[in-house]
Amino acid sequence: MDKQPPLIYLNNAATSWPKPPEVLAEVAACLRAPVYEAGRTTGTGTTDYPAATRAALAEFFHAGPPEHFVFSANATDALNLLIHGFAKQNPSPFHVVTTELEHNSVLRPLKALEQEGRIALSIVPFRDGRVDPAVIRNSLRPETRLVVMSHGSNVLGSVQEVKPVAEYLAANDIFFIIDGAQTAGHVPVDCTDITAGAFVFTGHKALFGIPGIGGFFISDPGAVAITRQGGTGTDSRSPAQPADMPARFETGTPNYPGIASLLAGIRFIRSTGMDAIRCREMALTQQFTRLLKRTRGITLYNEAPDLPVVAFNIGGIGNDGAGFILAKAYNVITRTGLHCAPLVHERIDGGKGCIRASFSFFNTEEEVGAAATAVREVAAGADR
Repeated sequence: MDKQPPLIYLNNAATSWPKPPEVLAEVAACLRAPVYEAGRTTGTGTTDYPAATRAALAEFFHAGPPEHFVFSANATDALNLLIHGFAKQNPSPFHVVTTELEHNSVLRPLKALEQEGRIALSIVPFRDGRVDPAVIRNSLRPETRLVVMSHGSNVLGSVQEVKPVAEYLAANDIFFIIDGAQTAGHVPVDCTDITAGAFVFTGHKALFGIPGIGGFFISDPGAVAITRQGGTGTDSRSPAQPADMPARFETGTPNYPGIASLLAGIRFIRSTGMDAIRCREMALTQQFTRLLKRTRGITLYNEAPDLPVVAFNIGGIGNDGAGFILAKAYNVITRTGLHCAPLVHERIDGGKGCIRASFSFFNTEEEVGAAATAVREVAAGADR
């Protein structure tokens, strides 16, 4: 039996791997020690991970107070909490604007509200991977109360101009939710400069945490209604969910190992340097696109992405089949299909889906070169 080639993992836009050793060590330390968090134990002497991580997030995203950072299971969970909570807080129906670049974690909650007759929904188009802020402004109506927009496309790797959108919406008292699942950790985010109502992040991608942790920063908690009730460790005599932060949105026992991983991931980014991480990731991305863009039979959907994400197809073979060959014959792990972003694919490939390679600080030039060679060989075979 032939020896399998070394694993080349290029699915970091889904979940980054490997994790920094510091992250794994912090998770292990968290699991070895008894839980410590104010209101939940009388113990002392170990790390209060929720408090420490909120402080780290506030510094990392230039936002505060730290209590306005809310933990959730992931970005999808955070977006559901915010979208449904905002709808509950506002009389129905009202108008919402989103974009064709969105992930289903935005589209599906909004479509559910539309089907229930609680909102009217406008979905604005993109061009060359980007949504023109003027198109969003022109789509607004007197009854518009909410805009939800991706900061970075998980398919095209394009980063959107959210600052002018945020400024215009703030001036017109329209709540703005930014989905930062693909940008948090990849590009600097300054929540004092971008005046959004809420910024959503996830821990298991470019922040190098483990799966199961994410969250959001919210500038005005009162804009979003409470949709979940349960134990918080505070004000336990009251039958009502506490309105103070972060208990307003957090119920039940936190994911302490996940929170610990997020803290360690942020520390890793700070110690390594976000510029150094980004420089390496984008150099690998450019290497990959350079090797593929002149290859017969390969279609690249964005030759100059802003994020370490490359979407492509190979003529003569479906994306699922190509991905299967890359994995089984070359041990190159990508992602195929619609990437939970169906409207993007309707525009770029007629809804067929594509192959996505996404890179991490821990990938190497040798891996990228080998992966590009594998793709070119598959393309050559399909062309015969």
